[in-house]
Amino acid sequence: MTTARLSHEEAHRIARERGISGPAYFLARLVFVPLLRIVFRMRVTGADLVPKTGPVVITPNHKSFWDAFFVAMPVRRRVHFMGKAELFQGPFGRLFLALGGFPVKRGESDQEALATAQAILARGDVLALFPEGTRVPDPDSLGRPKRGAARLAIEAGAQLVPAAITGTEKRRLPLPRRVQVAFGEPIPMTDLEATPELAGALTDQSVWPVITDEYHRLRARPGLIAAGLAAVGVGYLVRRRMRG
Repeated sequence: MTTARLSHEEAHRIARERGISGPAYFLARLVFVPLLRIVFRMRVTGADLVPKTGPVVITPNHKSFWDAFFVAMPVRRRVHFMGKAELFQGPFGRLFLALGGFPVKRGESDQEALATAQAILARGDVLALFPEGTRVPDPDSLGRPKRGAARLAIEAGAQLVPAAITGTEKRRLPLPRRVQVAFGEPIPMTDLEATPELAGALTDQSVWPVITDEYHRLRARPGLIAAGLAAVGVGYLVRRRMRG
């Protein structure tokens, strides 16, 4: 038995009308939250800062396909997210929809994706949007943010929550590494005019600097730990040689 392939329009209709499947989302959290915390030694700070009610736009940096899941799992509210359209055309398309995903056509103006994002926020739900627009695999740098997330938040009167994530970028050996997620203080977007200029200014001056600072702070933390362990190891070897 085969599952009918989802059209772009049908995927968006499901995302708008049905939204997240409560049972599927509950089971995913039940299985994956403990798994992510154990296997990836996941460290989360600031998840309690995500507003408990009302429309919210979370804006993380983007390193991996898995970023949306790592950002969503610590949040007590259900989180919706955009994914490239190709993901929803495969066998897992309906599962991604049930877990809060909806497709977006990259490299073009996708009015269906925009309308779905607006519908999610109009319901008072949570939406995660990556300001960079695409993955930036280099672990030492971030991409250039776009203003779309801030403009959506302004239009919906939503609160905007900056977030930083590290440890999900690709590397040569596919071994688990520590994943860290940090959420910042929510920025209210009520009573603002949804102009491209204001959205750009908010992104460049208020949102992205918080994400950048937090990202580099998280990146430095494992390095400091590793340096400390290395120093202990060197000291141990020196003492052994002196005793010998």
